[in-house]
Amino acid sequence: MPASPLEFWFDFGSNYSYLSAMRIEALARKHHVEVIWKPFLLGVVFKALGWQSSPFVLQKLKGDYMWRDMARLCDKYGLPWQQPGTFPRTALLPMRVALIGADQSWVAPFSRRMMAMNFVEDREIDNLDAVGEALTALGLDAPAILALALTDDNKLRLRRQTQQAQTLGLFGAPSFVCHGELFWGNDRLDDALVFATARA
Repeated sequence: MPASPLEFWFDFGSNYSYLSAMRIEALARKHHVEVIWKPFLLGVVFKALGWQSSPFVLQKLKGDYMWRDMARLCDKYGLPWQQPGTFPRTALLPMRVALIGADQSWVAPFSRRMMAMNFVEDREIDNLDAVGEALTALGLDAPAILALALTDDNKLRLRRQTQQAQTLGLFGAPSFVCHGELFWGNDRLDDALVFATARA
């Protein structure tokens, strides 16, 4: 029997989501697990918890550790890395576009490109030029997709998906959910895939 699908909840402003987004598809193929990409607004979740920004910003010692940890992990995984000059970086538009990509099967390469713009090229990503560039590079109709992303219906969909994340008890990103079981953090990706396989 096939493995159970694994939901991958992420935000383009989340540094640890970068690590998982760049690796999850290849790892999931080895486990024969289908990945369901779930963009959500992590900042909304943080505010509901009483945080006005990332804990890595609010707690300097934790933030200093995180940047060193990111450098080590990127070296471990063979991923390019540059500490962004702005953190956490706003990514509302690309998140809205990713929601469409999840419906149309191009969310994975789009997400990897947006993550690279943020965490490798240190570029602002919450604008039409950056998102349009990523879509065009994938051979997609950027103007049509951007127009769809900016509709009220799509904006509402992202808000509702963020509310779903809160209902599931998510408090950070990346998070992985399979059969109601929550795995939080890039370091739990392998455990989540094993769990999904075991649930076949």
